[in-house]
Amino acid sequence: MEFEKRYVALGDSFTEGMGDDDPTRPNGVRGWADRVAEQLCAADPAWGYANLAIRGKKIRQVIDQQLDAALALQPTLVTLYAGGNDILRPRVDIDALMAGYDDMVARLRATGAAVVLFTGFDSSDSAVFGKTRGRTAIYNEWVRESADNHGAVVADYWRWREFSDLRYWAQDRLHMGTPGHMLMAKKVLKLLEATDAIQTPELATAATQTRLARMQQDARWAREHVVPWVKRRLTGTSSGDALSPRYPGYVRL
Repeated sequence: MEFEKRYVALGDSFTEGMGDDDPTRPNGVRGWADRVAEQLCAADPAWGYANLAIRGKKIRQVIDQQLDAALALQPTLVTLYAGGNDILRPRVDIDALMAGYDDMVARLRATGAAVVLFTGFDSSDSAVFGKTRGRTAIYNEWVRESADNHGAVVADYWRWREFSDLRYWAQDRLHMGTPGHMLMAKKVLKLLEATDAIQTPELATAATQTRLARMQQDARWAREHVVPWVKRRLTGTSSGDALSPRYPGYVRL
């Protein structure tokens, strides 16, 4: 291996970087994982970075399409978030899915790599996604159990309440925006006990809106983001179907 220290990021849109737009980068996004890698590489040139995450992927797809590729890269650090797209499906057996997830964590840890797992976000404030809160809570307990059983570290997104502020989110309200990705990178780096030079995100002043303005904004959001999302679910398609991993081999950012 060219790099002595090797970071591989696995998962779906959360890790790919959706919501943190950057047309100069693969798939047009940057994201918290890139930002983590940038800080690791800046502090120590021995680091290399690969990102295999693709938007829309479910747990089984991450296992089938990303796990073997990650193992072949012989990582020393892995971050993994997968399950959000499963939780949002009309029907899902969380317990059955998490058996495969637990096996994936076990295989990653068996390599000796440090593994960081993410709990799901508490969507209780969302009129649309709040209905999945109970599923996410069950998923989170499985994540914590896998971490306990295999010696992984938990990035507890559920308990990081500052992310409840919509100013950390993109216009689709499903993915973090650039401020959210910046804050997430800082939190992950803190878990890794790594230094960072990322500026604390400055949030725009929250505008006061009338009830009518909020209703109009919600209607526009539903039309522009929720309807296309629902259509993809009904047709069995994904926004990531035609995409490849952003960094399938190690790079230094």
